[in-house]
Amino acid sequence: MRIAIADRDPVAINLLKEVTERMGHCATIFQSAAPLITQLQRDTYDLLFLNWTMPDGSGRDVLTWVRQNVKVPPAIIMVTDGARKEDIAAALHAGADDYIVMPEDCNVVEARIAALLRRCVSRVTADDPPQFFGRYCFDRHKQIVLLNGKEIALTSKEFALTLLFFHNEQRALSRAYIMNAVWNSVADLPSRTLDMHVSRIRSKLQLKPENGFRLFTVFGYGYRLERME
Repeated sequence: MRIAIADRDPVAINLLKEVTERMGHCATIFQSAAPLITQLQRDTYDLLFLNWTMPDGSGRDVLTWVRQNVKVPPAIIMVTDGARKEDIAAALHAGADDYIVMPEDCNVVEARIAALLRRCVSRVTADDPPQFFGRYCFDRHKQIVLLNGKEIALTSKEFALTLLFFHNEQRALSRAYIMNAVWNSVADLPSRTLDMHVSRIRSKLQLKPENGFRLFTVFGYGYRLERME
């Protein structure tokens, strides 16, 4: 998962970064609101930590901006060291998923992150029912895709990439986000690897209007799967 931490307190930053990276996630630090909002306009995160107060605004201001401007908003945890209960309630009503009052024990922070991500990302089990997207059927347990009832042969990475796009249809995904989600941000992985896989799934899945979906290149950014009416 890609996580953004927006906080002014170095102690809180270090704790959140340590916990998230210990859990295997990739954390990016922002010490004020404006750079985070700028980055959110061109990149994708799964979870945001927003401090209640920042030098150029408040976490609640960022929360409101995200809910109004990000089509598929990430999970959001508010971080505070003394907000009133009325303010916390207002943030939760405004769309925050959870809150943490600092200082907090690392194990508690980890448990709250895990619980929130479990609610946001369904886990794969042998009993998971097939998922249908128009003419496409996904069996996540067997890692197979059917188009009009006919199985399409995909590699493990092709399946993961395809499912990522379908779970985020109509949402532009940055190259960095895709590489992290499918290849775990392998630093020396050639950029053409992603382009090659995208080309293959476009062809194999016949992603074209007559089948209800098209996979667009967002130049200078990444890719977006769109459902065609």
